[in-house]
Amino acid sequence: MATPREIAVAAEQRDIRNRWLLSSPALIIIFLAAIGPLFVVLLYSFMLKGDYGDVKPWQFSSDGWFGVFLQRDIFDDTLTIADAHISIFWRSVKLSLVTTLVTLFLGFPTAYFIATRPPQRRDIWLFLVTIPFWTNILIRTFAMQEVIRNEGIVNSVMIWIGLISAPVQIMFTDWAILFGMAYVYLPLMVLPLYASMEKIDFRLVEAGYDLYATRLQVLWRIIIPLVKPGIIAGSILVFIPSLGAYVTPRVLGGGKNMMLGNLIELQFGQGRNWPLGAALSITLMIIVTFALLVYVRNASKSGGSHG
Repeated sequence: MATPREIAVAAEQRDIRNRWLLSSPALIIIFLAAIGPLFVVLLYSFMLKGDYGDVKPWQFSSDGWFGVFLQRDIFDDTLTIADAHISIFWRSVKLSLVTTLVTLFLGFPTAYFIATRPPQRRDIWLFLVTIPFWTNILIRTFAMQEVIRNEGIVNSVMIWIGLISAPVQIMFTDWAILFGMAYVYLPLMVLPLYASMEKIDFRLVEAGYDLYATRLQVLWRIIIPLVKPGIIAGSILVFIPSLGAYVTPRVLGGGKNMMLGNLIELQFGQGRNWPLGAALSITLMIIVTFALLVYVRNASKSGGSHG
């Protein structure tokens, strides 16, 4: 006859087995829709490129990974630094970081304004913030193009008030890409910040003022520590899609100010170098994974410090 302990162990094992059976359809879908394609891309990155695109099956080569940061001389096959790729990597990281800072600078006061409104009015402001999500990113990018082009709103207003006498070239520059990505991804910063600010006990802010703290001290020592998880979450939500952006740099950058997404598309398209494109894709995924690990680590610390 089984002992109570054996019965409990058998019940626990049966419960674990049932959980695996219930979650198996979702795990299979995740494997087929996410892990499987990523494995194919990883496999392609170690293959030899085909003559007209694609890869040569089961002919392995490290040329794809060498091409990420190195390039071969067409005359003597010597390896040199791939300056163009390094420049694109640097532009992508730089613009993504600056976009994150710009959206944080604009999104923080916006989220604070919404969080301090009466509860019955907050839904209206949140509704206005989410309206851009109703429109395709391509349409929003073209809308920004109409704002910053030579005959657009910005140049027309500056000429009308006398600041400039001729249109300033903003299109097809890094500034245009920055403006476009900040406009597109701003809601992704506002919403996590608002979610954190909504939970603030504003009696702590009043206590800070009662103790003769200045506005800057209240902001730096009370509000920012309390909304740190929202800042981290919003920064990740903006940084990751900015790093792999394709549409905005393609439209506003004009094709010459490329970012990582454009470089990857070029290798799978006109470049017909699928192993290099796959290696660049995996490199981008590694950068994104590192950013997510930083977020998880900081989020866990914040959760522990604030209970």
